[in-house]
Amino acid sequence: MRHITISAVLTAALFAAGSVQAQTNQKLNLDKATVFIHGAELISTAKVSLSKGENEYLFTNVAGDVNNESIVVNATNGTVVESVTFQNNYTATDNVSPRVKEIKDSIELMNGRRQPISNKIASLNEQLSILQSNRKVAGENTGLSVAELQKMLDLVGNKMEGYLNQKNKEEDNLKKIDDRITALKKQLTEEQAKGYQPGGQLLVKFYAKENTTSNITITYIVPNAGWTPTYDIWADDAKSPVKLYYKANIYQNSGVKWNNVNLTLSTGNPQEGMQASVLNPWYVSFYVPRTMANYNRSNAPMAPMAVYNKSVADEGVVADGVQNQQSSMNEYVSVNNEGINTTFDIDLPYTIPSDGQQHLVAIKKYETPATYEYYAAPKADKDAFLLAKITNWQELNLLPGETNIFYEGTYVGRSYIDTRNTTDTISLSLGRDKKIVVRRERDKKLRSVKTIGSNVREEFAYNIIVRNTRKEAVTIVLQDQLPVSNDKDLVVEDKETAGADYNETTGMLKWPVTLKANETKTIRFGYTLKYPKGKTIQ
Repeated sequence: MRHITISAVLTAALFAAGSVQAQTNQKLNLDKATVFIHGAELISTAKVSLSKGENEYLFTNVAGDVNNESIVVNATNGTVVESVTFQNNYTATDNVSPRVKEIKDSIELMNGRRQPISNKIASLNEQLSILQSNRKVAGENTGLSVAELQKMLDLVGNKMEGYLNQKNKEEDNLKKIDDRITALKKQLTEEQAKGYQPGGQLLVKFYAKENTTSNITITYIVPNAGWTPTYDIWADDAKSPVKLYYKANIYQNSGVKWNNVNLTLSTGNPQEGMQASVLNPWYVSFYVPRTMANYNRSNAPMAPMAVYNKSVADEGVVADGVQNQQSSMNEYVSVNNEGINTTFDIDLPYTIPSDGQQHLVAIKKYETPATYEYYAAPKADKDAFLLAKITNWQELNLLPGETNIFYEGTYVGRSYIDTRNTTDTISLSLGRDKKIVVRRERDKKLRSVKTIGSNVREEFAYNIIVRNTRKEAVTIVLQDQLPVSNDKDLVVEDKETAGADYNETTGMLKWPVTLKANETKTIRFGYTLKYPKGKTIQ
């Protein structure tokens, strides 16, 4: 197999042999798309008949805005690829945005309905003009009797009234159609302003030593495509494993329709570049305010202290909730994570139009063990939440993305899986449980304010009451906090944590509480603030 890239140097000797054949147009078959987080690699094929010598083929059904350096053309049967030239095809009607086509068809339909109405109004105007002329002639004809004249005027009047009513009706219909056409033209202008990507074409010159046929494979990268992960997570109850449905929102505006294409999804991003980052010396300096004196001395402003760092933008994601057909998707998807990037090969062909819109594709279904626990922070929210904790999530090849949560067969809301900032356990909220009642109260009986010497001692006490109204026992983690002082004159002392797991740095308190069915428990905690008299606590 011989191949050439678009940047290859041509062999001069090939031009001297054989004869040049007339250009042939042929449409490529788009067979496969490898979709990256940003960008996609498209693989198209064709079978060509070649005569001895040079042959020139113009291949259509090529994406637009192609990365020229990425174009690779392969040919079989000893065929040599002499040159490859890419160009956008702005005249191809099949590369027009589907929405633009739809709007143009609607405008054409409205114009077709408008013409007969316009003709009808013109006809009525002509008939009204004739009636008005007859009325004038009748009024000037003194040879008629009064009765005959009156009869003619009544006839003309009745006819004119009917024509006027009919004309008003047709003009109303015409106005509605004109308003619709105006709205469609506005939509057309907006759609055309979206920068829809036209398709392209490749002009390829081949050289054959003899008459032959050759299988052509053309590969290239396009930037106007990508995918974002999204998930559905189902928990049947607080004892069963979690079902995770891995999906992808794929978009492409390449200028060609991906019709029944085999898809491979990759976590790679060819647009990130291949060069490793290098750190340069990091210089700091003192900031010198700009004044007229030092400006005149240096004739230039002083630079403030600066920090130079490279930043990486976060990826954005969009999620959707579709559950159909995913239970059998595992039969059609293979996962390869042996290299740097993970790829998902989907054997089922998909059709993705070139419209820039997101299209949902099912990838994989996982079932993973989970532990469940209730959690409440009544200082911030009075409700208890059921959490599902998933360990060994690294084996699931997850990317950061939004997820739809379903519990006990009911959609409970959206969450977010952030694999970049997660430990070995992912905690997902399965929603509020109204059967776990939590209340936080300030104990006013134990509150006191005393002045001792130059200091004020202010005591605070709180009660957390939690009740389990479920029919089974539950364990709930309650969280609260004690204040933390950053001022040596403001001291937090006499801390009563009620046996909590206490973090002195953050002031956080945690109590794991087990409750039997219909059991109620109370946790009491408190602290004292000591500060100088005359000061006010913020």
